[in-house]
Amino acid sequence: MKTLSTSHSHGGVQGVYSHASDRCNCEMTFAVFVPPQAENGPCPVLWYLSGLTCTHQNVMDKGEYRQLAAELGLIIVCPDTSPRGDDVPDEPDNWQFGKGAGFYVDATQEPFAKNYKMYSYVTQELPALIEAEFPADMGRQGIFGHSMGGHGALTIALKNPDRFRSCSAFAPIVQPSTAEWSKPALEKYLGPNPAAWRAHDACALIEDGARFAELLVDQGTADGFLDDGLRPWLLEDAIKGTEMMLTLNLRKGYDHSYFFISTFMDDHLRWHAQRLG
Repeated sequence: MKTLSTSHSHGGVQGVYSHASDRCNCEMTFAVFVPPQAENGPCPVLWYLSGLTCTHQNVMDKGEYRQLAAELGLIIVCPDTSPRGDDVPDEPDNWQFGKGAGFYVDATQEPFAKNYKMYSYVTQELPALIEAEFPADMGRQGIFGHSMGGHGALTIALKNPDRFRSCSAFAPIVQPSTAEWSKPALEKYLGPNPAAWRAHDACALIEDGARFAELLVDQGTADGFLDDGLRPWLLEDAIKGTEMMLTLNLRKGYDHSYFFISTFMDDHLRWHAQRLG
């Protein structure tokens, strides 16, 4: 692991790091905020997964999470959204696919299968590195994210309910297998059979029996992607009749941007902290 930068903030340390990823077959960059409480022992870990076109840096610069994370004693881990590098296949003119748009799946289709292994990167390789290099209590993990990253957080939590104690999302893509801005990406990464997409679709996972005790979702009512891409009511419908609990906050007048995310970031951090103990 290489340290690219460190900065003191609110008594903790915001760092940016890189490493050679075996899963993604390229150099991967990620950010970690370590709170001051880590000087006295391991701290719970909260994973933040970013959305389309983003890197680790968007939430680090605009998310406004450090002050409260320092008060609550939370380590915040912010991975990249895709593999990077000149040798990584891409569609440069398509912001909904390729670099910056890994969709947190493990691609099975060529030429993407060599690099686009974001599901196993986020759930296996990077957690092992965090456990080895940082004062992290891996027995207390939560996960959240925005848009494509909200999709990633929901699906990863549903598939790993024993690992994560908490899960929330800002404006998540709740049913990517039918949304116009995500369905083409799933087909390119996973192949033309929709049955292969279900393992990476929160609504489908719930329909197929996956469960996570409690979810928190915030959604802006002025979000330009609300009706065509996000459709949180589909998640409500999928959860009806199950033992799962969903808190869905519709935030009047808010859009899809980090102005929205930063406004409600503290609510999510406190919600996770209560469940991480």
